[in-house]
Amino acid sequence: MKKHIPNSITCCNLICGCIATVCAAHAYEHPASYVWAVAFIILGAVFDFFDGMTARLLSVSSPIGKELDSLADVVTFGVAPSMILFSLFFEVEYPEWMLPLRGVMPYTAFIMAAFSALRLAKFNLDTRQTTSFIGVPTPANALFWGSLVVGQHAFLTSYLFNAAFLFLFMLAASFLLVAEIPLFALKFKNLSWADNKVKYIFLLGCLPCFCLGASCFAAIIVWYVALSVAQMFVPRSPY
Repeated sequence: MKKHIPNSITCCNLICGCIATVCAAHAYEHPASYVWAVAFIILGAVFDFFDGMTARLLSVSSPIGKELDSLADVVTFGVAPSMILFSLFFEVEYPEWMLPLRGVMPYTAFIMAAFSALRLAKFNLDTRQTTSFIGVPTPANALFWGSLVVGQHAFLTSYLFNAAFLFLFMLAASFLLVAEIPLFALKFKNLSWADNKVKYIFLLGCLPCFCLGASCFAAIIVWYVALSVAQMFVPRSPY
């Protein structure tokens, strides 16, 4: 019986992703639905965290569980945030030269879903990502977009922003999902400053982000990526 517990938790993640997708699909007509979509993405992320932990605690990990986890993640952290962008494309301003593309642009949001699937497939096969990440993790990307759209909806739908900017930012996020950029993982083997300097700096830098309200997750993800990139240029000690 216990071998089915982790997969059941993974299925809860998948269900959350499906509900988030439905909520996001109607968000351009009912903006409050963005909040519900993000709430179910966050709940899906919680289930995603506990399914792996449960499998390790019960010693019941299996190939089926690994595949199911990726399928659930594609929906919750790939399709759902893409659907958020799909709705947002209906709300943003369009420059005059883009008006003929107004009916097409929302569907370009699913480029990000395709890159999310590619990122998850790479993660399953890449042995370098056992203790860190290569490219932005799909949950981080989903939380970034969800937090940004909910927290900055008024700005994103104002004349100061438009569909061209949204399209370019979406392409940039899609690229970061599969880019060969090493990102640290928040896994502590001990609590020493020397071994966890970057992680402690990251956690301290997160504190001011919570002043941004609903946009805090977006700011935290930007800080996380920026610190990881900066770490690439810091010379390592030979000792």
